[in-house]
Amino acid sequence: MSENPNETKLVNFAMANSIRRKIINFLADGYRSTGEIGEIVEKATLGFHLKILKDAGLIELEEETVKLSEYGTNFLKGKKEKNAEEITDFSQAKPIEIARVKQVLPCIADSSKLRVSANMTPPLSGVLKLLEPLFPRSNYSDRKDSLIIQKGEIITTVYGSGKVSIRMVENEDEAKEELERLKSIINEAIAKGEAPAPREKAKVDLIEIYKYLPQTNCGKCGEQGCYSFAIKLMARQVTLERCTLLKEPEYASKQEHLQVLTSYI
Repeated sequence: MSENPNETKLVNFAMANSIRRKIINFLADGYRSTGEIGEIVEKATLGFHLKILKDAGLIELEEETVKLSEYGTNFLKGKKEKNAEEITDFSQAKPIEIARVKQVLPCIADSSKLRVSANMTPPLSGVLKLLEPLFPRSNYSDRKDSLIIQKGEIITTVYGSGKVSIRMVENEDEAKEELERLKSIINEAIAKGEAPAPREKAKVDLIEIYKYLPQTNCGKCGEQGCYSFAIKLMARQVTLERCTLLKEPEYASKQEHLQVLTSYI
């Protein structure tokens, strides 16, 4: 694909959407079926997003099979190399500030708790991955450019865009305390001017995953039972979306815990 202005605009438009970026990263390991891609993005809009990526020359679509085009492979490789360059210079990171709390709503998993949104400035997209070792229970997602931090029941997600989300807090004051704690830890590391030493990833036990599943052995997921489903989750052969019971209100809390736990797999 040549680098003319119109084609560049098509690529920029295609990659401006988080769902399409997710699809491109998902294809980095090779061929995928449209069914597999439909498990990680909304199926109703899958065709629309695939068409845009194809028109931009980033993917090749043959019947029900999708793969990165040569241009798409080179584009993704170049993007990763650029990001790698950006995150190595930790000394250039600037101290952060937490903007005022923007939103306070009941937590989906437990209506007696709150979920709170705030903004962090400047955004830490370039060094977010390197901050992972600062927190005992945390995991960075390259696909979402987000850092999930767990402290007891409280789940904090920091996005590369600067958005910060805190779930399962008792009240707004507790959320503000967590935000101040987050700011203090990050700024202390930035002041040192060097990235924290990498640490071993937090490990998730199979029994821990199974504990939060419905344990009804209904078979709706296509597996013999919840334990078999847990094994498939640990092997990344299925996604949480396959368990339809988790979408019911009574399992909302379990689903939220599982979303965090599976991010460590």
